[in-house]
Amino acid sequence: MVEPGRIIVLHGASSSGKSTLARGLQARIDAPFWHISIDHLRDAGVLPSARFKSGEFNWKAARAPFFDGFHRSLAAYAAAGNNLIVEHILDTDGWLEQLVALFAGFDVFFVGVHCPLPLLIAREQARGDRPIGSAAQDFATIHVGRDYDFEVHAEQSADDNIAVILDAWRARSGDSVFRRLAGRAV
Repeated sequence: MVEPGRIIVLHGASSSGKSTLARGLQARIDAPFWHISIDHLRDAGVLPSARFKSGEFNWKAARAPFFDGFHRSLAAYAAAGNNLIVEHILDTDGWLEQLVALFAGFDVFFVGVHCPLPLLIAREQARGDRPIGSAAQDFATIHVGRDYDFEVHAEQSADDNIAVILDAWRARSGDSVFRRLAGRAV
């Protein structure tokens, strides 16, 4: 019997530093972990991005099935015994509930990644690969009403945040936020 994978979910606004944290965690955690995000799928050419961008295909119509498949794939990877570090922006109603249901039975560590708005805007502009304004939109909504197992703030260095996430991951006890949410059926 395969031991189920463990899952670390990094949740924060676009340009908040999730990718940097995920890469650092992956390099320093004491077991093999996949680093996975929708950006990886987009950047690998999995999606016909140019055809969505041109309007040939309707992204609004494709978005819900894309994310449904992405979420289900994460559960499948973990069920096969793979440990995951998942970057996500839970910006759509029902996504947290879906992940809580799909990740029932897995060891999930839910990390909130906070970043001040001026820094998000500066990072978004410097990146040049995000729609201007998406970071500000995320900033205003995605952490509202969310509970986390642990939280970090981008004002701290990435190395410091990686270290405290690892310390919190190793020291955790009791039920995770996902387990508590599953118990009360979000």
